[in-house]
Amino acid sequence: MALTVGMLLFESMTQLDLSGPYEVFSRMPDTKVLLLAPRVEWIKSEYGLRIMPDCVLDDAPAVDVLFVPGGSGISGVIENAETLRFLRERASSTRYITSVCTGALALGAAGLLRGYRATTHWMSIDLLPLVGAIPVSERIVIDRNRITAGGITAGIDFGLTIAAEICGRKVAEEIQLMLEYCPQPPFNSGSPATADAELVDSIRNHGRAFEIHEERKGLLKRVLG
Repeated sequence: MALTVGMLLFESMTQLDLSGPYEVFSRMPDTKVLLLAPRVEWIKSEYGLRIMPDCVLDDAPAVDVLFVPGGSGISGVIENAETLRFLRERASSTRYITSVCTGALALGAAGLLRGYRATTHWMSIDLLPLVGAIPVSERIVIDRNRITAGGITAGIDFGLTIAAEICGRKVAEEIQLMLEYCPQPPFNSGSPATADAELVDSIRNHGRAFEIHEERKGLLKRVLG
């Protein structure tokens, strides 16, 4: 049976949130992947990569998997009534409602994570209760038909999880092998659980990342009342 995946695009998204899962989804058998946006125009990721959507939200066909990436631009999605309405309307007929990184905050702002276990980037996991979600510090969290992933690189793990859920483990393992996905990071600093405490503190409590976190917290409180 043919499968359709709809992946949301927005200005200043993190491209790896999108491209990691896209690479997996595009290799799943009988699967069509569509990039969706409010308008068909070039979308620039937060570090400048430009991506062209396939169709506008209003013209998007029914999808089996609805996906939202994260990035610094997620604040704009949270404030965009048109996009939140699209997510809410499609949720009732979508087999899986999913996100990577701070895409979970957009799902939450649309009211789609209330009472669900979920995860997001480690810098934003404390914001999940603001949208009614139950925060879980894991790489991938599955709660009924909600599947959320941690930050950025977790998108590949997420894509393979979806592939296994829909197509079976054998297909997912074949895709993993073709991608030669066998991580061997040069450093052990990819998680606050393993990184040096001073490094974690410098990111969590100082600099632009901290400022964005605090701005986003205020935005969610304002939008959700």
